[in-house]
This record gives sequence, C-alpha cells and structure tokens, in this order.
Amino acid sequence: MSAAEIKEIISFVGIGLLILAIALIQLSRRKLQGIFSIIISILAYICFITGGLIVLFIVISGPTG
Repeated sequence: MSAAEIKEIISFVGIGLLILAIALIQLSRRKLQGIFSIIISILAYICFITGGLIVLFIVISGPTG
C-alpha cells in the first residue's frame, strides 16, 4: 500500500470516530440517565478529540507525492 492509501484509511478511521462521537452523545442525552450517561459522554468526548486530532493531522500533513 502506498502512503496515500494509508493516509486515506487513517482519515476514514478519524471520520468514523467523529460519527461515533455524535451517536454516543445523542444516546447519552436522549436515552440514558445517571452514571451511564456520564460514562457514555466521556467516551464520546474521547472519540471526538481523537477523531479530530487524526483528521487535523491528515489535513496539516498535506498531500503525498
């Protein structure tokens, strides 16, 4: 696999983590209560930060040539 394909796969993982974070936040705010809501929210924010950093790294690193 070339460097561009690896970066593409890594960016898909980052986008997937961002989508997962959205789903977990919606779940914790609408369906869960108490300690479960807090745990899922913390997990969602971890996914959000990780996914955001991955996407930021891919964008800043620029095109592969």
